[in-house]
Amino acid sequence: MKTGIQQIMLGTVTGTETKAAQTLKRIKDAGYDGIELNRFMIHPSPLVVRVLTKAAGMPTGNSGKLDWQKLIKESGLLVLTLHADLGSLEQDLSGVVEDARAFGTDTVVITGMYRFAYNNENAVRELAKRLNTAGKELKQNGISLLYHNHNAELLRTESGRRAYDILIEETDPEYVNFEFDSYWFTDAGADAKMWMKKLGTRMKLWHVTDRGARQKGSCMTPILKEDSMELGTGNMDLKGMLDIARENGVQAAVLESHRNWIGKDPLRSMEVSAEWLKENL
Repeated sequence: MKTGIQQIMLGTVTGTETKAAQTLKRIKDAGYDGIELNRFMIHPSPLVVRVLTKAAGMPTGNSGKLDWQKLIKESGLLVLTLHADLGSLEQDLSGVVEDARAFGTDTVVITGMYRFAYNNENAVRELAKRLNTAGKELKQNGISLLYHNHNAELLRTESGRRAYDILIEETDPEYVNFEFDSYWFTDAGADAKMWMKKLGTRMKLWHVTDRGARQKGSCMTPILKEDSMELGTGNMDLKGMLDIARENGVQAAVLESHRNWIGKDPLRSMEVSAEWLKENL
C-alpha cells in the first residue's frame, strides 16, 4: 500500500517555488510515496475560492502560480490522484483529462459537493447519475473516478436513507468508486470500520488522520475540543481500519489534516504521522 499527502495540507508552506521544493523534499524524505493534487491549487484560483478555503482552515496561498509539473518531477514523488469538483469536470472534461495525464495519474477524485442538499433524496439520486455519466466519460479516456466523502453524506433523506447509501447503491462500480475518509465519518459519530467493510473493494483509497483532543494551556473545563491529530496520537482505531483497508485491496493511504498541527506546523505534523505509517505499513 502506497502512502501520500493531500496537497490541501501544504497551502501555508508552498508560497514560493523554493518553499514548495523544500516542502516536497521533506515529504519524500519522511517516506511518503506521493501526493494528491487539487486542480484549484495547481492553477490560479478565484478570490472567492481562496477566501472560502481559508475560512475552513485550509488556506491555499499562492500555490496556483507555481510550476507544479516541474516541482513534482524534481521531487521524485508520484501524483496519486487529481482532485477536482464535479462542475468543473462536467464543463471541462478535456481540461481535467489533460491535467491528469500531464501529472501521470489515472485517477480523478470528486471532492464533495458545496451548497448541496444531501438530505434531499432526489438531489442525491441525481448526483449519482451525474457521477455515473462523468465516470463513464473519464473511463473512455483511461481514467478512473472516485468520490471523496466528508460528513454531510451521513445525512438522512426524506425516506430515511442516508445520502451515502444512495451514492453507493445508485452508482455503477464500473464507472464510480470511492476514496473513503474515515476521519469525517468518525467526526459525525459513525462507525467508520462498518462503512469501510460495506464499501469493500469499491474503496480504492483511504484518507486518514487521527482524531482526539489536545490540552492547550490551563484546563478550565473537563471537556476538550476534538480535532484532527497526528496518526497514533488520537483515539481512532487506525490499526483496525488498516486491516480492513488491506482486505479491501486499498491502493494508498493518504494523510489529510487541516489544522491543529503540532506547533502549527503541517510539515512537522506529517513527519510524526509518517512514523506511524512506517511502523504499521
